[in-house]
Amino acid sequence: MLASTALPASAEQSKSPINTNVKPEYIYEYLLGEVAGQRGDPTLSSQLFLDLAKKTRDPRIAERAARVAAFAQQPGIALQAVRLWSELSPDSTEAHQAASQLLVSSGNLKAAKPHIKKLLEKEDTRANGFLYLTSLLSSQKDKGEVLNTVKELAAPYPKMPEAQFAIAQAAWLADNSETAKKALETADKLRPGWEVAAQMQGQILQKNSPDKAIGYYQQFLAKYPKSNEVRLSYAKLLVNQKRYTDAKPEFVKLVETSNSNADISAVVGLLALESNDTAMADKYLQLSLDKGFKDPEQLYIYLGRSAEKQKNDTQALNLYNKVTEGNSHYLEARLSAANVISRTQSPDAAIKMLDEVNDLTQEQQVIVIQAEANLLSQAKRDKEAFELLQKAVTNMPDSAELIYDYAMAAERTAQYSIMESELYRLIKLKPDFASAYNALGYSYADRSIKLPEAKNLIETALKLQPGDHYILDSLGWVHYRLGNLNEAAKYLRQAYNVQADPEIAAHLGEVLWKLGQQEEAKKIWEIALEANPGNEVLIATSNRFKS
Repeated sequence: MLASTALPASAEQSKSPINTNVKPEYIYEYLLGEVAGQRGDPTLSSQLFLDLAKKTRDPRIAERAARVAAFAQQPGIALQAVRLWSELSPDSTEAHQAASQLLVSSGNLKAAKPHIKKLLEKEDTRANGFLYLTSLLSSQKDKGEVLNTVKELAAPYPKMPEAQFAIAQAAWLADNSETAKKALETADKLRPGWEVAAQMQGQILQKNSPDKAIGYYQQFLAKYPKSNEVRLSYAKLLVNQKRYTDAKPEFVKLVETSNSNADISAVVGLLALESNDTAMADKYLQLSLDKGFKDPEQLYIYLGRSAEKQKNDTQALNLYNKVTEGNSHYLEARLSAANVISRTQSPDAAIKMLDEVNDLTQEQQVIVIQAEANLLSQAKRDKEAFELLQKAVTNMPDSAELIYDYAMAAERTAQYSIMESELYRLIKLKPDFASAYNALGYSYADRSIKLPEAKNLIETALKLQPGDHYILDSLGWVHYRLGNLNEAAKYLRQAYNVQADPEIAAHLGEVLWKLGQQEEAKKIWEIALEANPGNEVLIATSNRFKS
């Protein structure tokens, strides 16, 4: 509000706050203030206006002084001006808003309180005033003091749901979840089905138990099925919990009740694509395009991936080619096209196409090199991938991503000394690169060498990246090599529960077999082979034990 710039003098002259009957020296001082502003000295201008406001006791000049001082970034002058303005115009909402803002930002919550109370006295602005309180007071460091202040301000209005909601917000920021929940319960009784309060209740529950938040949202939506904002929060929480199958129908309901929302249609399409429902994906992604989605090129890429899943490579390439040079998604589209070209023509044709992409940043160059090396590896051309990455690391020796890929290429070509030295170099260069510790530890474990060091490396990786299923798999595998079968099974089950990766399934099955749980091992392998019939590690492991 106070940051608005002063109007030019020519515009101000037609509505000058100075009465023509006042003393000539006042008119002269007012004009001096205008001239100072015109000549680029808003600080002097604000000082002159403040001095004139004190002399004339005119609230309009006090307001002028406050606005010019705010523009000049002179909080001291602005604070004096707004205090005078609110004193001279006690019924002015703008004056009390300005005073409360400046006093709160200066840390003087006690002095701001009377101005906030004045704002809340007006019935027509009271509800919005309470809803605005949290953002007004968010910069205060003492959250306990803020909570006490909000309680005091809300006390005269016990039957106003917005007042209870303000208490809940302040309590939540003060880590007082019980007070927050109690205030929200009161707000719900005063205004049943209020979506804003329900969303906050869900957020509070989610912090300690996502499942409880999901249950709360389900109960609320059963009672108030048209609450789209709550449904959106519920659907997003399901996605965060990787419950894509449950999330999809919720987004579909949102599409059906939000005819103009292209964003929600896009989310439904993406969720359908993630769950391999390509018909549904195509329907909703196209619907989002028809509704004018703000980023159509991203949808072309999603539609292209859907076409690939349907074995329609020609359609996929046509969609990727819709993303033209200069668009922010251009490189992403070229990389997707490269995968199709490599599969349908050759890796060389795909690499040639990627080499022709121009004007890349260094970060984008790294991504392209990684993609080209991956295409070669997929074609079992590991030596060429190694040589490509070796050259790239020589040219960009400090790229952590390239060093990592180079080390992995060295391992695939059985050049273990290079792999080890590069990973140690990477750890020194970037001590928080969890994948480097994990890769080195796993390689040692897989070769049954340096097992204590392998365990330490993998445990370091897990501290850096807790819950990562690949690292949990490595930790389980090193325990297996150390002969700790029960510990191995524990970590491998954790990894498998996070992600049913075929190699994790191979490892878990092997450990279970050794533990005498052959039937469970065979079942895990059968499920994994059905989903990943070509995985070499899985095939070799299951054949070795089942034969």
